[in-house]
Amino acid sequence: MLTLTNNAAQAIRDLTAAAPEPAQSGIRISSQGEGSSSLTLSLATAPEPADEVVEAEGARVYLDPVAATVLEDKSLDAGADDQGSVSFLVTDQPI
Repeated sequence: MLTLTNNAAQAIRDLTAAAPEPAQSGIRISSQGEGSSSLTLSLATAPEPADEVVEAEGARVYLDPVAATVLEDKSLDAGADDQGSVSFLVTDQPI
């Protein structure tokens, strides 16, 4: 299952703090099409019915079925540049 670093959890909490329903809001990672290796990330107010939900430290990530399979053994990290723009990085889970 996808894991979140402390940085990623904080970034997600920051992004969803201003959402209309912050208690259920999170980020959603979804595939661009059947069998696609391209994933997109967006803010979501709630999971879709088939989504897998990953929650850590109050941060929620919703994964569509393809994304859940692709990211099963990965970790999500986050960082910010000098202007404060957040970027997410997918890495292998530490052993």
